Amino acid sequence: MSDLIQILSDEEIAAIEHECDHLPDRQSAAIGAMMIVQKHRGWVSDDSLNAIARLLDMSPEALDSIATFYNLIFRQPVGRHVVMVCDSVSCYVMGADGLKTQVEEYLGIKMGETTEDDRFTLLPIVCLGACDRAPTMLIDEELVGDVSAENFDEIFGRFE
Repeated sequence: MSDLIQILSDEEIAAIEHECDHLPDRQSAAIGAMMIVQKHRGWVSDDSLNAIARLLDMSPEALDSIATFYNLIFRQPVGRHVVMVCDSVSCYVMGADGLKTQVEEYLGIKMGETTEDDRFTLLPIVCLGACDRAPTMLIDEELVGDVSAENFDEIFGRFE
């Protein structure tokens, strides 16, 4: 485990172990463990993923298959704030396609890109479960509903 100490911090290992204590087996902590590392580092690098896999007694390939299934686990560096524009059917009907274009123009980036100042990364998300507030975005952990270009300055201004 000594190589884990070099890759994962003591705080990350302790938090992952705490997560494991509440589950029937170590592999059940896979998502939680990656989210812990991502919270500390912003994303889950290959080295971090390998260390987590070893800590959870699973193969890196199995862990990576979980990571790539969940779009809230970032396997590449992202900006300080991640903006996810919902493209579900409800949001689409309420103008999400136009919203996506307006957000791209406002931030000066396309989907999957990060602003030059590393402030925002823009990504699509299948559904945020807030159809009554469509169109919606998720910025970090904040759900933003009834989004329109008129309130972009106020919305994005909250995130430095």
